[in-house]
Amino acid sequence: MTARSFTAPGRPHRTDVLIAGGGLLGGLLLWTLNLHGGPPLLGLPPALTLVALAVMSGTELLRRTAPMTALGIALAALALDICSGTLIATVLMFTDLIYAAVLYGGPAAARRIPQSTVLVTVLATVVLTAFRHDPQVVTLSIAIALGTVAPAWTGLIIRNHRDAAQAARLRAEQTALLAEVDRAQAVAGERARMARELHDVVANHLSAIAIHTTAAQTLDDPAATREALGVIRENSVQGLAEMRRLIGLLRDPRAPGGTAEPAATPTLDGLDALLTKAGTNGASSGLAFVLDDARSADGGRSAVAAPVELAAYRIVQESLTNALKHAAPGEVRVRITHERGTALTVTVSSPFAERPRPRAPGSGAGLVGMRERVALLGGAFEAGPESCPAGRFWQVRAVLPAPEEGE
Repeated sequence: MTARSFTAPGRPHRTDVLIAGGGLLGGLLLWTLNLHGGPPLLGLPPALTLVALAVMSGTELLRRTAPMTALGIALAALALDICSGTLIATVLMFTDLIYAAVLYGGPAAARRIPQSTVLVTVLATVVLTAFRHDPQVVTLSIAIALGTVAPAWTGLIIRNHRDAAQAARLRAEQTALLAEVDRAQAVAGERARMARELHDVVANHLSAIAIHTTAAQTLDDPAATREALGVIRENSVQGLAEMRRLIGLLRDPRAPGGTAEPAATPTLDGLDALLTKAGTNGASSGLAFVLDDARSADGGRSAVAAPVELAAYRIVQESLTNALKHAAPGEVRVRITHERGTALTVTVSSPFAERPRPRAPGSGAGLVGMRERVALLGGAFEAGPESCPAGRFWQVRAVLPAPEEGE
């Protein structure tokens, strides 16, 4: 035989204890003053009203923790009270238990009890009308409705308001949580964006400085040393200018020392200067840089959106930096293609050969940053060694969706 699990009701609420105690004391006072609602029925002794009163008071202790159990017991206590003389205190506590069953009971109880009270009131009115042709039937029907229908529907209204308030509070909490998640994602995205910008801007200049510093240390030629120092100074100045630009982007224009002037954004028109500088930096390593700009198949270049143009510029810049660090002596070719209505394609090819170590140290974040830039724009990116009849080379290729400005 399997024993059924039983969960005992929790500790009565303080308010329930006060209601039970007040109802019991009020009923005893009415009994002492001989204030009964009517004569006993079925020959029952009037003292049984005290039993019904005590039972009804006990069920009030369960009005929150076990409302349906309390209502079931209360029905039997009410029947005993009516048959033994009726105390108004017992009837009032019964109406409170109907209210509590709707308010604290399950969803099924909240739906069925109000409907049941209406049905009971109608049936009681019909029966009383059939057996008693008396104007007091209207008064009795109203009393029954006040004792059953009124508390049940009051409890339902309050329950609906309570559930609506809880739902609104839950939605507010969910909205706050989603806002916090969005804020965290925005912060993480902005940090990643600034990390890419910082790497692309600084790595190029620092790599050139490192390469020429090594040359200045190894060459015993005053003229070559002066030339190397000149390149180092030029890259240092340009690097500082780029750093100031990034700091200006990070500052609040309204804060002291901030600036409201827009910062210049690099464009593909600056690739000639970028490759000229790369040629100067890579001359000592035997590197030559060539730009093949095939964007204007019809004689006129179509403008692309600024984010796409910035991403293409940064990809070329980072590819040239990697070539300065790792490429074998030879020609580094940059090819840009874009026809109207098609994607912008950036291809950078550099001579590839195994080297014991790069010419300048790196962080390994260059390819990651380029891949992230392309992914954010919904493009395609690939990088790796390739072979051809002329030899092996390292190729970086990015395909960027490039709708024209204003589309």
